[in-house]
Amino acid sequence: MIPGLPVYIIIIFILTVILGALLFINSVKNKKKVSVIIVAWLALQGILAYKGFYQNTSGFPPRFVLAVAPAFIFIILLLLTKRGQAFVHSLDLKKLTLLHIVRLPVEITLYWLAVHKTIPWLMTFEGRNFDIIAGCTAPVIYFVCFSGQQVKNRNVLLAWNFICLGLLLNIIINAVLSAPFSFQQFAFDQPNIAVLYFPFIWLPCFIVMVVLFSHLLTIWRLLKNKKRLS
Repeated sequence: MIPGLPVYIIIIFILTVILGALLFINSVKNKKKVSVIIVAWLALQGILAYKGFYQNTSGFPPRFVLAVAPAFIFIILLLLTKRGQAFVHSLDLKKLTLLHIVRLPVEITLYWLAVHKTIPWLMTFEGRNFDIIAGCTAPVIYFVCFSGQQVKNRNVLLAWNFICLGLLLNIIINAVLSAPFSFQQFAFDQPNIAVLYFPFIWLPCFIVMVVLFSHLLTIWRLLKNKKRLS
């Protein structure tokens, strides 16, 4: 763990991860199987981070790749394979839209981490990170764009997902280029080191990936099917 970091930041972040996991699990049909996969992934990454595995940033590619690449590849396979697409079609888009509320406590956590000099200010809503907009607007989109299980404002939902995907990609790029890797471009005075520690490794390896997956599958579903929400 990060030395000297207040316990309340760690607790609130862990609760945020639990909330994100529960909201995602609630959107799938095979809840038991998905729950096991999520718990196993979080446990693996948590142990590696707790042991200090990701704090070694000298190699290329950095060890951090192991925290995000498997999940990203898994997302691509879900979107491109027949079995994966069957799973994608089984997800509840309405519930997945509500999942984005986790981005609000995430932004608050990032602000606290910046205060305690473990991430740069550019990663907060006072800097280049506007992702808080997605978290604040998710409940509005949830109520405005759905009627029961039907999408009633498809264009609004599609536009919101594209915009919020852009917000997510913006902070991902800034976060990666602010980390103490060989290709670092920003924040040399205060690099992004928090995500190399437990439990904050769960931000890139889980929360970011779940949010990214939610946007991609929603956009894919809306473009594939303009009328019905299966």
